[in-house]
Amino acid sequence: MNRSIFNLWQPRIKNDVFNEKSIKTVNLNFGPQHPAAHGVLRLILQLNGEIIEKADTHIGLLHRGSEKLMEDKIYLQSLPYFDRFDYVSMMVQEHAYCLAIESLLGTSNYSATFVQVRTLFDELTRILNHMLAIACHALDVGSMSPIFWAFEEREKIMEFYERVSGARMHAAFYRPNEVNIHSLSSFLLEDILDFSKNCFVALNEIHNVLTYSKIWKQRLVNIGVYSYQTCFDYGLTGVMSRSTGLKRDIRLDKMETYANYYYLNFRSFVGQNGDCYDRYLLRMNEMTESLNIVNQVVYKLSKKKKISKTIKPTDINSHKLLQYVYPKSYNQNNYKSTYTSMEQLINHFKYWSEGFPVQEGWTYKAVESPKGEFGVTLLADGTTKPYRCKVRSPAYHHLQVVPKIAKGHFLADLVTIIGTVDIVFGEIDR
Repeated sequence: MNRSIFNLWQPRIKNDVFNEKSIKTVNLNFGPQHPAAHGVLRLILQLNGEIIEKADTHIGLLHRGSEKLMEDKIYLQSLPYFDRFDYVSMMVQEHAYCLAIESLLGTSNYSATFVQVRTLFDELTRILNHMLAIACHALDVGSMSPIFWAFEEREKIMEFYERVSGARMHAAFYRPNEVNIHSLSSFLLEDILDFSKNCFVALNEIHNVLTYSKIWKQRLVNIGVYSYQTCFDYGLTGVMSRSTGLKRDIRLDKMETYANYYYLNFRSFVGQNGDCYDRYLLRMNEMTESLNIVNQVVYKLSKKKKISKTIKPTDINSHKLLQYVYPKSYNQNNYKSTYTSMEQLINHFKYWSEGFPVQEGWTYKAVESPKGEFGVTLLADGTTKPYRCKVRSPAYHHLQVVPKIAKGHFLADLVTIIGTVDIVFGEIDR
């Protein structure tokens, strides 16, 4: 038997030392159609085995130039763009835009009926966002049950959207100095209260399945850790900053507070470790606190006898605001006379088609959106159209930190990190 055949399987020895083999790193495309990317995210990963050595984010696949398009539309016509930025938390962004316009008009208000309605729907939107974030994240990691509970509650919230605006997602419900208060009724408030009770049950189910699960904690604890200094360096806000222990919530800041939050009793939560598990717990706690706020606002609104009637000056608390809500010829107490009189109908049409002039000035207004600080910078030149509108979106800042916190983790951990960062590409590629 020829023994030279077996020599082929022997290691090649040179000077009694094995040859070293050079290991080449692998470049891998993560996205832009990856199911865990939550949008058109493209990450070019440099992998050493399964360890991420480098991540390069590529964005711009969704760019629509919304900020530039706003310069050619009147203020009211630009409002629907804000539903399309973060298309998971729509009304909160409308709120920021309305606050910016109201700031330029000099008509800020904190206790009017329409402000309470905004607060109510802002918190419903926060639940809408966090339900999707946690449920899809759990599905990406491997737990299927939460998505069924979460999407059932989301359907109810989107039904409330539809009842006040006619649209399930892109509501365009808010207006500067008003909301369409005719769409509100005692029946809607009762249904929101019923939703609040049932939502606590759904949150309890998700909590029981995930929070103490050994597999869930193995996948999240000490994954994607960063310090509070990273928050300052990268401009992280919202849950991303509070997970490191930074106590910053615009709703609770006396200098920056907005809407009706100053008159409500609620808490904001902070983490300690800055990891994915802390961010999950914060979102769960925020949803329970949002339900607490919803109950308080519904109680306030239910005491108003004329919730389904026309807006009165006493509801708005300022006669000055009315000139920016309706034109002077508009009959606020009798809608029918507006459409039976030719002159009033013409004035009504001109008002909604040509818009209202906003005095020259500059302003920046921000709200505590579910993903972080969502801000709007408006530059007005005295016409009915904004000279410049610049949006400060939280997900754009949060995406920048992903390469930093993903370095050194396994490829499977990248899915966990993206899930708890909670990015959406409507406001990144705006």
